[in-house]
Amino acid sequence: MKKAVSVALTLALSMTMLTGFTCSAEESSVSDMKVGFIFLHDENSTYDLNFMNAAKEACEALGVSEDQFIFRTNIPEGQECYDAACELADAGCSVVFADSFGHEDYMIQAAKEFPEVQFCHSTGTKAHTEGQDNYHNAFASIYEGRYLAGVAAGMKLNEMIEAGEFTAEEAKMGYVGAFTYAEVISGYTSFYLGAKSVCPTVTMEVTFTGSWYDETAEKEAANKLIANGCKLISQHADSMGAPTACETAGVPNVSYNGSTVAACPNTFIVSSRIDWAPYYEYVISTVAAGEAVDADWTGDLSTGSVVLTDVNEQAAAEGTVEKLEEVKKALEDGTTHVFDTTTFTVEGQAVESYMADVDTDPDYTADTEVVSDGYFHESEYRSAPYFDLQIDGISLLDSAY
Repeated sequence: MKKAVSVALTLALSMTMLTGFTCSAEESSVSDMKVGFIFLHDENSTYDLNFMNAAKEACEALGVSEDQFIFRTNIPEGQECYDAACELADAGCSVVFADSFGHEDYMIQAAKEFPEVQFCHSTGTKAHTEGQDNYHNAFASIYEGRYLAGVAAGMKLNEMIEAGEFTAEEAKMGYVGAFTYAEVISGYTSFYLGAKSVCPTVTMEVTFTGSWYDETAEKEAANKLIANGCKLISQHADSMGAPTACETAGVPNVSYNGSTVAACPNTFIVSSRIDWAPYYEYVISTVAAGEAVDADWTGDLSTGSVVLTDVNEQAAAEGTVEKLEEVKKALEDGTTHVFDTTTFTVEGQAVESYMADVDTDPDYTADTEVVSDGYFHESEYRSAPYFDLQIDGISLLDSAY
């Protein structure tokens, strides 16, 4: 039996390299700090578990003891988030983190009420325009991780084509998405472009569940895609629904936010995820040192914020590990760009210019030119994704969400 082999995509960077200064517990006064974390779900969600593990890792690295950090789980994207944020501030937390897109307005509300506390929100869009000194956004260039995962998917399709399981023209993937947000569009598009870079005939169908976490809906969505002839499934949704459907059907799967090899040993190939530990360490250390936190922070491959799990060689195509290392280096040195405009079209036309909604307003008005030097500059003008083009080769089965 083949075993999981490390892709070695995480970089062994010191905190000095990540943040520009040493952040040991002795030099930064973390001994009296309290830190609060707000999570949309609990550890049963692969998305939230990824954040929880990063929070624990960061606190341990900085010498923040278990009695100094507080977790609040199953906090909806509503008034409950504001209440939780205020409770954490009242409990003495110097920093409060939240992990879901819909938490943003409630975190901003709490930041205005507690100006002495730093409120940090992952995946949000408003910090760079809000002008609230103690409110901050963060994201990572996860589109690079999804592109790499797509390369692994494309190699698997090629292997199956060569084995005579289907023809090159039948190389169709399926993708289970939560909502039609730019974050999801950017993710499934980068995954598709990665696959297309090695399997040029590939197409993809996308279906949406209207929820970040709904195991039944995600399983049903995966089964629908499989019934439609999709030969491989990926996802941007947070439960084990799609991976377990793939394992039952014997269909290869690329998951998100962590390995599913234990539950899906025969079909799991690889997973991309954001490692939030570098950001958490940066913020906690910066606040402890009495310094200003960046309003809008973007991690990438070089900061160790974008990573892949080990490749499961029992399911992956031969040579996948080596190919991923090759593509990773090209992404890091800038010889490959995920959204290279020579690699895709929209309604048959090349994309030479695009105004994106970067400075989000209620009408989502396009305000920033993001195409130059031959590629779409994702997550450079703000941390959260704003790629929302519907490119050729990808079909949406529904768009109600």
